[in-house]
Amino acid sequence: MDWDKLRVFHAVAEAGSLTAAGEALHLSQSAVSRQIRALEESLETVLFHRHARGLILTEQGELLHDATNSMNRRLDTAAARIRDSRDEVFGELRVTTTTGFGTMWLVPRLEKLYAQYPNLKIDLMLEERVLDLPMREADVAIRMKEPSQADLVRKRLNTVRMRLYALPSYLDAAGRPETLQDLANHRLISQAVTAHQVSSGQTLIESLHAVGIPSTLTVNNYFGVLQGVLSGLGIGVLPDYLLVDFPDMERVLPDVESAQIPVYLAYPEELRHSQRISAFRDFVLAELNETAKGKPLAEIRRHALGA
Repeated sequence: MDWDKLRVFHAVAEAGSLTAAGEALHLSQSAVSRQIRALEESLETVLFHRHARGLILTEQGELLHDATNSMNRRLDTAAARIRDSRDEVFGELRVTTTTGFGTMWLVPRLEKLYAQYPNLKIDLMLEERVLDLPMREADVAIRMKEPSQADLVRKRLNTVRMRLYALPSYLDAAGRPETLQDLANHRLISQAVTAHQVSSGQTLIESLHAVGIPSTLTVNNYFGVLQGVLSGLGIGVLPDYLLVDFPDMERVLPDVESAQIPVYLAYPEELRHSQRISAFRDFVLAELNETAKGKPLAEIRRHALGA
């Protein structure tokens, strides 16, 4: 199918008249009419009903208009990506990460990224499934292990450990455990050992359950575990990066923790020069650096506002 004819058809369908479409395309009305007639002949159908007040799409014309609308959106997206690769930061960025990291650490900090790049559109996909970056299921990923897919740019951001936390008010009432065996007198809040999670976290939870804890609460993501701890339900197994934003939590059994969990940022090789990717990568690195310094999100926001 002739692209030029489709471009003319789309302009006519949008404008509702040959004259207006011709003005938009810098073509004469007769040239536009010839292109539409030729397209109708090639498709062996009528695309427009002719009325004194203008042109109205036929049923077949509406089908073709749906297709040209979709093509137009995809072309606009491609053009935006091309401009973005060498110019300002704007357009859609599809980010994938785990539910826990995304809800508890990333989303609360995105305000700063939007303030710097107000024309950025972020599509955040929070799930434990590892999306296929080379097949462009997402543009950039933050994962709790090194990506195994080929043709990816990888950057190790930092490491995380799973530790035990509770509210001081809960511990004042229920007592502070001094040994693993003391956990039998408390309620443990964690992900289920069968839940999709990093192996280091699963190993720690299995070792804690081996103590023989009669009362437990299991949640299929760390956000639920955090809410359980903040509600004073018991002692939770949580990632250590949360303590900076929830300083009221108290670490329990400081010698008990998981092995190190590496955190990686990855994106397809062909997006190496994308300004959107660079902006997001630099933002995450800067925020992680603030977290490593022990600066809670509230303090960072006050400083940014000059308070």
